[in-house]
Amino acid sequence: MLQQIMTKPGEIVFQEVPVPKLAEGQVLVKIRKIGICGSDIHVYHGEHPFTSYPVTQGHEVSGEIAELGEGVEGFRVGQKVTIEPQVYCGHCYPCRHGKYNLCEELKVMGFQTTGTASEYFAVDASKITPIPEEMSYEEGAMIEPLAVAVHGVKQMGDITGMHVAVLGAGPIGNLVAQAAKGMGAARVMITDVSDLRLKKAEECGIDVCVNTREKDFGEALVEAFGPDKADVIYDCAGNNITMGQAISHARKGSVIVLVAVFAGMAQIDLAVANDHELDIKSTMMYRHEDYLEGIRLVKEGRVQLKPLISKTFGFRDYIKAYQYIDENRETTMKVIVNVQE
Repeated sequence: MLQQIMTKPGEIVFQEVPVPKLAEGQVLVKIRKIGICGSDIHVYHGEHPFTSYPVTQGHEVSGEIAELGEGVEGFRVGQKVTIEPQVYCGHCYPCRHGKYNLCEELKVMGFQTTGTASEYFAVDASKITPIPEEMSYEEGAMIEPLAVAVHGVKQMGDITGMHVAVLGAGPIGNLVAQAAKGMGAARVMITDVSDLRLKKAEECGIDVCVNTREKDFGEALVEAFGPDKADVIYDCAGNNITMGQAISHARKGSVIVLVAVFAGMAQIDLAVANDHELDIKSTMMYRHEDYLEGIRLVKEGRVQLKPLISKTFGFRDYIKAYQYIDENRETTMKVIVNVQE
């Protein structure tokens, strides 16, 4: 089979390797589609602090079951699936208490261990999640980022009836906003400085879409929600400007959830956060229940994934996918690599 390898930043080669032999409890997946995310782009540019080379990428993935290993039950050959890419120890304190997404020795496929960018991939059955037959493989490859969004939204608890603000309308911000609406928020506002991304959010049904180059964030909050502002603000941009906006304009005693990853050391006004008794939370990846919730939201039509797909590239054109993203940063949402039809 064909396998992708990033040998160093900016360089991708392909090699012929044997199709994996299944160990007990494993499933062989015929890989169909792979999504590229911001962390993959950091690897491409040599900017990911926890990835070394060579590395086979691929963690946003869909495929179909090609073979079942000994002892595997509950799945069938030909079934559409996605793969949860976390590799955790199962023994540390977070793992023992159900929070394996925070494993002390966490590895993620495509970063610290081999990813799915090959024609076939062998994986423990515990990391396989079926997707509905009516769901496209492109959508299936986007369940992983949707699970990130679902897990992030849930850091606030039950958001039914709440007023929600989302900073940043990139793929994760868009999905956080959609997930919040789908999970019961009364009204959702999203902000960005890109009209294209805001138009995409509007297309996906977000209530209020604001360009903060043209309108002050504080004024936009009051216009959208009234003097009580938002119950929770999700920062999906992850920079000093957006976190500064959140802290400066959040309702006293409300919640800010940091979803995005800061590229460098943050400079934020903790004095105001302290004075306003703001609850600043963070979020890390997802767990199995977030995958199930994301699939449910798509199946019920509460979240739309297809509008976020900007372009698709063939497997051999993996490098061109990165080049396209670099050349179209402001207009690109989600790029998909078509491993095989």
